[in-house]
Amino acid sequence: MGFNRVWSTTGVVALTGALLLTATTTASADQVRDAQWPLTVFDAERVWKTSQGEGVTVAVVDSGVDATHPDLTGQVLPGKDVNGGDAQKDADGHGTGMASIIAGHGHGQGNSAGVMGLAPKAKILPVRASNGDEISTSWPDGVRYAVDQGAEVINLSFNDSTAYPGSKAAKAIAYAQQHDVVVVAGSGNDAGTVNYPAALPGVVAVSGIDKNLDFWSKSNSGKGVILAAPGVDIPRVDPASPGGYAMADGTSDATAYVSAIAALVRSKYPDLTAGQVINRLIKSASFLQHEGKKAPDSELGYGIARPGSALTMDIPKGPKEGPLAQSSPSTSTNSGAASDDNDSTSLAKKKKKSSSGSFLLIAGIAVAVVAIGILFAVLRNRRNGGNGGPDSGGGGTPPHGTGNPPQPPTGYQQYPNTAPNQGYPAPPGQSPQNPNPYAQQPPHQGQ
Repeated sequence: MGFNRVWSTTGVVALTGALLLTATTTASADQVRDAQWPLTVFDAERVWKTSQGEGVTVAVVDSGVDATHPDLTGQVLPGKDVNGGDAQKDADGHGTGMASIIAGHGHGQGNSAGVMGLAPKAKILPVRASNGDEISTSWPDGVRYAVDQGAEVINLSFNDSTAYPGSKAAKAIAYAQQHDVVVVAGSGNDAGTVNYPAALPGVVAVSGIDKNLDFWSKSNSGKGVILAAPGVDIPRVDPASPGGYAMADGTSDATAYVSAIAALVRSKYPDLTAGQVINRLIKSASFLQHEGKKAPDSELGYGIARPGSALTMDIPKGPKEGPLAQSSPSTSTNSGAASDDNDSTSLAKKKKKSSSGSFLLIAGIAVAVVAIGILFAVLRNRRNGGNGGPDSGGGGTPPHGTGNPPQPPTGYQQYPNTAPNQGYPAPPGQSPQNPNPYAQQPPHQGQ
């Protein structure tokens, strides 16, 4: 059983179930390159001097990817169709479009025509989970397959209302996160709240913006939006359209751009965990001209994604789990200030335990000394007949009353050693009682 999706010229009609998130119109190859305004906004030529996504595999769980399209030749790995077909065929065109936004290299003289992806040297692992109008309920198996094949980023440009917490889909995404994979998903196109799987813990939920860098009115918003990216008038490859291209609106496209940025960062910083990559994406995002917004904003999340800043800003690694890690018994105490050295957190924990143990030891010794002192005083009092002799302490302060109880050593700091919150609210799912490890307010200006 699959989930129906409906296309229109204005956007995706909201249905219960899984919906791919884009509406399309046709375009020519020359128009495509000329119309790729996100590359101008991102200053892609400058970005590519730092990273082009080389060495990173991005899994596109979608309708398959046409590996023969001239803008994608050499970029597409064999992949898998969860229903037993060919992952490199795409009768629908949506998956190929997402792949082109991520890793297209154009074609023609100097590759000057067609779609140029934001991470043109990344590899695409196609995971076909749709055969035209339906999304297979087996797409979570495709997520697990992508993880096992070494994908470092997984792009989910669809909605599925059955991917709620505890579901098969949620467990597959948790599997990906446990294996150090960045999972990116679209918030939705029905102007409602953030849909699943984007709403699942730890997923980078993406909303859409237009050419003016304003929030797209049809993009879903609310609690859970993490980043915003271009999602209006987006040129992309579409083998199902005349001429092989389409112009599209949707958070599908915005999701693909964020997946590409994640690939750029993973290529530049291969030592970072998935959580630390997300940390860079969040801290380098900006509200740009939208002054006065506070993160996380219901429409833009932590801001508009900025690849150049994500690659070049001086941003501490932070905890391995990243800013979207959910509270749990094993991680709830690990919410101090971000640190470049994760071992320092463990060391602080050990110090805390050691200090606590020392305190209890000192207290125990003190109790023992007091007990011995009382016993000694009683015995001496008995020997003196209880008459308040010179050593009876009659009317005086008993030995255990002199002095103060043991105190922590001078300069002791309570763990965790947290930086003051600088107005950067806790990410979704993080308890407000715990200090926010990502207290840096993102800049409002700059590329």
